[in-house]
Amino acid sequence: MNIEVADRLKHTEEYYFSKKLREIDQMNKEGAQVINLGIGSPDLPPHPEVIRVLKEEAQKANIHGYQNYKGVPALRQSIADWYLKYYQVQLDPQTEILPLIGSKEGIVHICMTYLQQGDQVLIPNPGYPAYSSAVRVTGATAIPYSLTAERNWQPDFDALEKLDLTKVKMMWVNYPHMPTGARASTALFENLIAFGKKHNILICHDNPYSFILNDRPQSILAIDGASEVAIELNSLSKSSNMAGWRVGMLVASQQRIEEILRFKTNMDSGMFLPLQLAAAKALQLDETWYTEINTVYAKRRTLVYELMDILKCTYDKDQVGLFVWARVPDNFENSYKLCDRVLYDAHVFITPGGIFGTEGEKYIRISLCAKEEVLKEATARIAPTVTWRGNN
Repeated sequence: MNIEVADRLKHTEEYYFSKKLREIDQMNKEGAQVINLGIGSPDLPPHPEVIRVLKEEAQKANIHGYQNYKGVPALRQSIADWYLKYYQVQLDPQTEILPLIGSKEGIVHICMTYLQQGDQVLIPNPGYPAYSSAVRVTGATAIPYSLTAERNWQPDFDALEKLDLTKVKMMWVNYPHMPTGARASTALFENLIAFGKKHNILICHDNPYSFILNDRPQSILAIDGASEVAIELNSLSKSSNMAGWRVGMLVASQQRIEEILRFKTNMDSGMFLPLQLAAAKALQLDETWYTEINTVYAKRRTLVYELMDILKCTYDKDQVGLFVWARVPDNFENSYKLCDRVLYDAHVFITPGGIFGTEGEKYIRISLCAKEEVLKEATARIAPTVTWRGNN
Protein backbone atom coordinates (compact mmCIF):
# COMPACT_ATOMS: atom_id res chain seq x y z
CA MET A 1 0.00 0.00 0.00
CA ASN A 2 1.17 3.51 -0.79
CA ILE A 3 -0.55 5.79 1.70
CA GLU A 4 1.26 9.11 2.13
CA VAL A 5 1.23 11.18 5.28
CA ALA A 6 -0.78 14.40 5.20
CA ASP A 7 0.87 17.51 3.79
CA ARG A 8 0.91 19.03 7.27
CA LEU A 9 3.48 16.44 8.33
CA LYS A 10 5.71 16.48 5.26
CA HIS A 11 7.82 19.29 6.67
CA THR A 12 7.53 18.23 10.30
CA GLU A 13 10.51 16.12 11.29
CA GLU A 14 10.71 13.69 14.17
CA TYR A 15 11.75 15.47 17.38
CA TYR A 16 15.56 15.67 17.66
CA PHE A 17 15.64 14.03 21.08
CA SER A 18 13.52 11.13 19.84
CA LYS A 19 16.05 10.35 17.11
CA LYS A 20 19.12 10.92 19.28
CA LEU A 21 17.85 8.78 22.12
CA ARG A 22 17.49 5.85 19.72
CA GLU A 23 21.14 6.25 18.79
CA ILE A 24 22.08 6.38 22.47
CA ASP A 25 20.02 3.25 23.17
CA GLN A 26 22.01 1.43 20.52
CA MET A 27 25.29 2.69 21.98
CA ASN A 28 24.20 1.45 25.40
CA LYS A 29 23.33 -1.97 23.99
CA GLU A 30 26.90 -2.09 22.74
CA GLY A 31 28.20 -1.31 26.23
CA ALA A 32 28.74 2.47 26.11
CA GLN A 33 26.73 3.44 29.24
CA VAL A 34 26.08 6.95 27.96
CA ILE A 35 25.41 9.68 30.55
CA ASN A 36 22.43 11.75 29.40
CA LEU A 37 22.73 15.45 30.29
CA GLY A 38 20.56 16.57 27.43
CA ILE A 39 16.94 16.49 28.59
CA GLY A 40 15.19 18.56 31.25
CA SER A 41 13.24 15.78 32.93
CA PRO A 42 13.44 16.32 36.71
CA ASP A 43 15.02 13.35 38.47
CA LEU A 44 13.78 14.47 41.90
CA PRO A 45 10.39 13.22 43.17
CA PRO A 46 7.35 15.36 43.94
CA HIS A 47 6.68 16.31 47.55
CA PRO A 48 5.62 13.29 49.68
CA GLU A 49 2.27 14.94 50.42
CA VAL A 50 1.52 15.13 46.71
CA ILE A 51 2.19 11.42 46.29
CA ARG A 52 0.11 10.66 49.40
CA VAL A 53 -2.91 12.49 47.96
CA LEU A 54 -2.56 10.65 44.66
CA LYS A 55 -2.36 7.29 46.39
CA GLU A 56 -5.29 7.90 48.75
CA GLU A 57 -7.56 9.29 46.07
CA ALA A 58 -6.72 6.56 43.54
CA GLN A 59 -7.79 3.91 46.05
CA LYS A 60 -11.34 5.25 46.14
CA ALA A 61 -13.90 3.35 44.11
CA ASN A 62 -15.89 6.23 42.65
CA ILE A 63 -13.28 8.43 40.99
CA HIS A 64 -12.29 6.50 37.87
CA GLY A 65 -14.77 7.93 35.40
CA TYR A 66 -14.50 10.73 32.86
CA GLN A 67 -13.84 14.18 34.24
CA ASN A 68 -14.95 17.67 33.28
CA TYR A 69 -12.86 19.29 30.53
CA LYS A 70 -12.34 22.38 32.70
CA GLY A 71 -11.02 20.44 35.68
CA VAL A 72 -12.41 20.20 39.19
CA PRO A 73 -13.04 23.38 41.20
CA ALA A 74 -10.38 22.43 43.78
CA LEU A 75 -7.65 22.45 41.13
CA ARG A 76 -8.80 25.65 39.48
CA GLN A 77 -8.99 27.38 42.86
CA SER A 78 -5.48 26.19 43.76
CA ILE A 79 -4.18 27.57 40.46
CA ALA A 80 -5.88 30.90 41.15
CA ASP A 81 -4.43 31.06 44.68
CA TRP A 82 -0.95 30.14 43.36
CA TYR A 83 -1.08 32.87 40.72
CA LEU A 84 -2.17 35.44 43.28
CA LYS A 85 0.47 34.44 45.86
CA TYR A 86 3.49 34.21 43.57
CA TYR A 87 2.65 36.36 40.52
CA GLN A 88 0.23 38.90 42.05
CA VAL A 89 -2.26 38.04 39.32
CA GLN A 90 -5.98 37.85 40.15
CA LEU A 91 -7.78 35.14 38.18
CA ASP A 92 -11.38 33.97 38.23
CA PRO A 93 -11.12 30.21 38.86
CA GLN A 94 -14.46 29.63 37.14
CA THR A 95 -13.77 31.40 33.86
CA GLU A 96 -10.08 32.28 33.40
CA ILE A 97 -8.27 28.98 34.09
CA LEU A 98 -8.11 25.83 31.98
CA PRO A 99 -6.17 22.82 33.35
CA LEU A 100 -4.23 20.93 30.69
CA ILE A 101 -2.76 17.49 30.16
CA GLY A 102 0.67 19.13 30.21
CA SER A 103 1.38 22.61 28.84
CA LYS A 104 2.75 21.15 25.57
CA GLU A 105 -0.84 20.17 24.85
CA GLY A 106 -1.74 23.82 25.30
CA ILE A 107 0.71 24.92 22.62
CA VAL A 108 -1.09 22.75 20.07
CA HIS A 109 -4.56 23.71 21.34
CA ILE A 110 -3.81 27.43 21.03
CA CYS A 111 -2.39 27.07 17.54
CA MET A 112 -5.23 24.87 16.32
CA THR A 113 -7.81 27.25 17.77
CA TYR A 114 -6.56 30.42 16.11
CA LEU A 115 -4.36 29.56 13.11
CA GLN A 116 -4.98 28.45 9.56
CA GLN A 117 -3.31 28.59 6.16
CA GLY A 118 -2.28 32.14 5.30
CA ASP A 119 -1.63 33.18 8.90
CA GLN A 120 1.85 33.96 10.15
CA VAL A 121 3.34 33.48 13.63
CA LEU A 122 6.42 35.02 15.21
CA ILE A 123 8.61 32.28 16.71
CA PRO A 124 11.71 32.88 18.90
CA ASN A 125 15.10 31.89 17.47
CA PRO A 126 16.47 30.19 19.52
CA GLY A 127 13.33 28.75 21.04
CA TYR A 128 11.41 25.63 21.97
CA PRO A 129 10.98 23.56 18.75
CA ALA A 130 7.38 22.68 19.66
CA TYR A 131 6.26 26.23 18.80
CA SER A 132 7.23 26.00 15.14
CA SER A 133 6.03 22.40 14.89
CA ALA A 134 2.58 23.29 16.20
CA VAL A 135 2.36 26.24 13.82
CA ARG A 136 3.26 24.11 10.78
CA VAL A 137 0.63 21.50 11.63
CA THR A 138 -2.07 24.20 11.37
CA GLY A 139 -0.94 25.22 7.89
CA ALA A 140 0.22 28.64 9.10
CA THR A 141 3.74 29.96 8.53
CA ALA A 142 6.35 30.37 11.28
CA ILE A 143 8.41 33.57 11.06
CA PRO A 144 11.53 33.33 13.26
CA TYR A 145 12.64 36.43 15.15
CA SER A 146 16.24 36.54 16.34
CA LEU A 147 17.26 36.60 19.99
CA THR A 148 20.94 37.30 20.69
CA ALA A 149 23.25 37.43 23.69
CA GLU A 150 23.97 41.09 22.88
CA ARG A 151 20.31 41.93 23.57
CA ASN A 152 20.11 39.56 26.55
CA TRP A 153 18.00 37.17 24.45
CA GLN A 154 15.11 39.63 24.22
CA PRO A 155 13.21 40.65 21.07
CA ASP A 156 14.47 43.55 18.99
CA PHE A 157 11.23 45.51 18.71
CA ASP A 158 12.75 48.00 16.26
CA ALA A 159 13.56 45.10 13.92
CA LEU A 160 10.09 43.61 14.40
CA GLU A 161 8.44 46.92 13.52
CA LYS A 162 10.20 46.86 10.14
CA LEU A 163 8.56 43.55 9.20
CA ASP A 164 5.32 43.25 7.27
CA LEU A 165 3.08 42.26 10.16
CA THR A 166 -0.24 42.34 8.33
CA LYS A 167 -0.57 38.53 8.33
CA VAL A 168 0.97 37.94 11.77
CA LYS A 169 -1.71 36.64 14.10
CA MET A 170 0.31 35.29 17.01
CA MET A 171 3.69 35.67 18.74
CA TRP A 172 5.26 33.00 20.96
CA VAL A 173 7.45 34.16 23.85
CA ASN A 174 8.99 32.25 26.75
CA TYR A 175 10.58 33.81 29.87
CA PRO A 176 12.54 32.69 31.77
CA HIS A 177 13.75 31.75 28.34
CA MET A 178 14.46 28.21 27.25
CA PRO A 179 17.15 27.39 26.20
CA THR A 180 19.16 30.48 27.20
CA GLY A 181 17.93 31.01 30.77
CA ALA A 182 17.37 34.75 30.22
CA ARG A 183 15.11 36.29 32.86
CA ALA A 184 11.85 38.08 32.32
CA SER A 185 11.47 41.76 33.19
CA THR A 186 8.51 44.04 33.70
CA ALA A 187 9.76 46.32 30.92
CA LEU A 188 9.97 43.40 28.49
CA PHE A 189 6.43 42.28 29.27
CA GLU A 190 5.13 45.84 28.94
CA ASN A 191 6.75 46.12 25.51
CA LEU A 192 5.27 42.79 24.42
CA ILE A 193 1.76 43.78 25.49
CA ALA A 194 2.07 47.15 23.75
CA PHE A 195 3.36 45.45 20.59
CA GLY A 196 0.49 42.95 20.61
CA LYS A 197 -2.13 45.65 21.04
CA LYS A 198 -0.63 47.89 18.35
CA HIS A 199 -0.59 45.16 15.72
CA ASN A 200 -3.55 43.02 16.84
CA ILE A 201 -1.24 40.08 17.60
CA LEU A 202 -2.04 37.45 20.23
CA ILE A 203 0.91 37.19 22.65
CA CYS A 204 1.36 33.60 23.88
CA HIS A 205 3.68 33.34 26.87
CA ASP A 206 5.04 29.93 27.88
CA ASN A 207 6.10 30.13 31.54
CA PRO A 208 7.19 26.75 33.00
CA TYR A 209 10.61 27.78 34.41
CA SER A 210 9.85 30.76 36.63
CA PHE A 211 10.50 28.95 39.94
CA ILE A 212 13.79 27.23 39.05
CA LEU A 213 16.84 29.12 40.39
CA ASN A 214 14.88 32.33 39.94
CA ASP A 215 14.06 34.60 42.85
CA ARG A 216 11.72 36.80 40.78
CA PRO A 217 8.84 34.71 39.35
CA GLN A 218 6.83 36.81 36.91
CA SER A 219 3.71 36.43 34.81
CA ILE A 220 2.96 38.48 31.72
CA LEU A 221 -0.63 38.71 32.99
CA ALA A 222 0.57 41.00 35.81
CA ILE A 223 0.90 43.80 33.23
CA ASP A 224 -2.09 46.16 33.04
CA GLY A 225 -4.31 45.26 30.12
CA ALA A 226 -2.46 42.01 29.40
CA SER A 227 -5.60 39.87 29.44
CA GLU A 228 -6.84 41.75 26.36
CA VAL A 229 -4.05 40.39 24.21
CA ALA A 230 -2.12 37.66 26.08
CA ILE A 231 -2.42 33.99 26.98
CA GLU A 232 -0.09 32.26 29.44
CA LEU A 233 0.81 28.59 29.76
CA ASN A 234 2.27 27.17 32.96
CA SER A 235 3.19 23.73 34.21
CA LEU A 236 3.95 21.60 37.25
CA SER A 237 6.51 19.57 35.30
CA LYS A 238 9.55 21.58 36.41
CA SER A 239 8.41 23.48 39.48
CA SER A 240 6.84 20.45 41.19
CA ASN A 241 8.91 17.58 39.71
CA MET A 242 5.80 16.21 37.99
CA ALA A 243 6.89 16.01 34.34
CA GLY A 244 5.46 12.53 33.80
CA TRP A 245 2.18 13.41 35.49
CA ARG A 246 1.26 15.74 32.60
CA VAL A 247 -0.35 18.59 34.51
CA GLY A 248 -0.34 22.08 33.10
CA MET A 249 -2.60 25.10 32.86
CA LEU A 250 -3.71 27.81 30.49
CA VAL A 251 -4.70 31.17 31.95
CA ALA A 252 -6.40 33.88 29.93
CA SER A 253 -9.55 35.94 29.62
CA GLN A 254 -12.90 34.18 29.69
CA GLN A 255 -13.30 34.71 25.93
CA ARG A 256 -10.00 32.97 25.16
CA ILE A 257 -10.74 30.07 27.51
CA GLU A 258 -14.10 29.49 25.85
CA GLU A 259 -12.58 29.64 22.36
CA ILE A 260 -9.82 27.15 23.17
CA LEU A 261 -12.32 24.83 24.87
CA ARG A 262 -14.14 24.52 21.54
CA PHE A 263 -11.06 22.75 20.20
CA LYS A 264 -9.97 20.92 23.36
CA THR A 265 -13.34 19.29 23.98
CA ASN A 266 -13.12 17.63 20.58
CA MET A 267 -9.58 16.36 21.08
CA ASP A 268 -9.22 14.91 24.59
CA SER A 269 -10.90 14.46 27.96
CA GLY A 270 -10.45 15.75 31.49
CA MET A 271 -7.55 14.60 33.67
CA PHE A 272 -7.78 11.65 36.05
CA LEU A 273 -9.34 13.05 39.24
CA PRO A 274 -6.62 11.87 41.68
CA LEU A 275 -4.03 13.61 39.48
CA GLN A 276 -6.00 16.83 39.70
CA LEU A 277 -6.30 16.66 43.48
CA ALA A 278 -2.62 15.82 43.88
CA ALA A 279 -1.76 18.76 41.62
CA ALA A 280 -3.88 21.01 43.81
CA LYS A 281 -1.83 19.85 46.82
CA ALA A 282 1.41 20.61 44.95
CA LEU A 283 0.25 24.16 44.29
CA GLN A 284 -0.59 24.63 47.99
CA LEU A 285 2.95 23.87 49.21
CA ASP A 286 4.73 26.79 50.86
CA GLU A 287 7.94 28.51 49.75
CA THR A 288 10.18 25.97 51.49
CA TRP A 289 9.42 23.49 48.69
CA TYR A 290 10.97 25.77 46.07
CA THR A 291 13.86 26.64 48.39
CA GLU A 292 14.70 22.97 48.87
CA ILE A 293 14.68 21.99 45.20
CA ASN A 294 16.63 25.11 44.25
CA THR A 295 19.28 24.31 46.83
CA VAL A 296 19.82 21.01 45.02
CA TYR A 297 19.86 22.65 41.59
CA ALA A 298 22.28 25.36 42.71
CA LYS A 299 24.85 22.76 43.75
CA ARG A 300 24.42 20.95 40.46
CA ARG A 301 24.74 24.17 38.50
CA THR A 302 28.13 24.83 40.09
CA LEU A 303 29.29 21.43 38.84
CA VAL A 304 27.93 22.14 35.37
CA TYR A 305 29.82 25.45 35.32
CA GLU A 306 32.99 23.45 36.06
CA LEU A 307 32.14 21.10 33.22
CA MET A 308 31.59 24.03 30.86
CA ASP A 309 34.98 25.42 31.89
CA ILE A 310 36.64 22.12 30.98
CA LEU A 311 34.89 22.24 27.61
CA LYS A 312 36.26 25.80 27.22
CA CYS A 313 32.74 27.17 26.79
CA THR A 314 31.67 30.62 28.02
CA TYR A 315 28.42 31.34 29.85
CA ASP A 316 26.40 33.97 31.73
CA LYS A 317 26.03 33.26 35.45
CA ASP A 318 22.86 35.36 35.60
CA GLN A 319 20.86 32.75 33.69
CA VAL A 320 18.07 30.87 35.47
CA GLY A 321 16.02 27.74 34.86
CA LEU A 322 16.77 24.06 34.55
CA PHE A 323 19.77 24.25 32.20
CA VAL A 324 23.11 25.94 31.62
CA TRP A 325 23.52 27.57 28.21
CA ALA A 326 27.03 28.26 26.96
CA ARG A 327 28.90 29.34 23.83
CA VAL A 328 31.24 26.78 22.30
CA PRO A 329 34.89 27.60 21.56
CA ASP A 330 35.43 29.55 18.34
CA ASN A 331 37.43 26.75 16.76
CA PHE A 332 34.27 24.62 16.56
CA GLU A 333 32.18 25.23 13.47
CA ASN A 334 28.95 24.68 15.39
CA SER A 335 27.46 23.08 18.49
CA TYR A 336 26.75 19.76 16.76
CA LYS A 337 30.47 19.20 16.22
CA LEU A 338 31.25 19.67 19.90
CA CYS A 339 28.28 17.58 21.11
CA ASP A 340 29.15 14.68 18.82
CA ARG A 341 32.78 14.87 19.92
CA VAL A 342 31.70 14.60 23.57
CA LEU A 343 29.19 11.82 22.85
CA TYR A 344 31.54 9.60 20.86
CA ASP A 345 34.75 10.31 22.81
CA ALA A 346 33.39 10.49 26.37
CA HIS A 347 29.96 8.84 26.08
CA VAL A 348 28.20 11.91 27.50
CA PHE A 349 25.17 13.37 25.71
CA ILE A 350 24.70 17.14 25.78
CA THR A 351 22.33 19.20 23.67
CA PRO A 352 23.46 21.20 20.63
CA GLY A 353 21.93 24.66 20.65
CA GLY A 354 21.33 24.45 16.92
CA ILE A 355 18.20 22.37 17.48
CA PHE A 356 16.59 25.51 18.92
CA GLY A 357 17.28 27.62 15.82
CA THR A 358 20.08 29.18 13.85
CA GLU A 359 20.88 31.69 16.61
CA GLY A 360 21.76 28.73 18.84
CA GLU A 361 24.22 27.03 16.51
CA LYS A 362 27.27 28.21 18.45
CA TYR A 363 25.86 27.17 21.83
CA ILE A 364 25.30 24.03 23.88
CA ARG A 365 22.88 23.25 26.70
CA ILE A 366 23.44 20.98 29.71
CA SER A 367 20.57 19.88 31.95
CA LEU A 368 20.63 20.11 35.74
CA CYS A 369 18.47 16.99 35.98
CA ALA A 370 21.30 14.71 37.06
CA LYS A 371 22.65 13.88 40.50
CA GLU A 372 25.94 15.39 41.63
CA GLU A 373 27.77 12.08 41.35
CA VAL A 374 26.56 11.72 37.75
CA LEU A 375 27.80 15.21 36.87
CA LYS A 376 31.16 14.45 38.49
CA GLU A 377 31.41 11.22 36.50
CA ALA A 378 30.59 13.11 33.30
CA THR A 379 33.35 15.59 34.08
CA ALA A 380 35.80 12.79 34.78
CA ARG A 381 34.98 11.22 31.41
CA ILE A 382 35.15 14.44 29.43
CA ALA A 383 38.28 15.99 30.94
CA PRO A 384 40.79 13.56 29.35
CA THR A 385 39.16 13.94 25.92
CA VAL A 386 39.44 17.73 25.70
CA THR A 387 42.49 18.01 23.52
CA TRP A 388 41.26 20.73 21.17
CA ARG A 389 43.14 23.99 21.00
CA GLY A 390 43.12 25.10 17.41
CA ASN A 391 41.20 22.40 15.58
CA ASN A 392 38.06 20.32 15.89
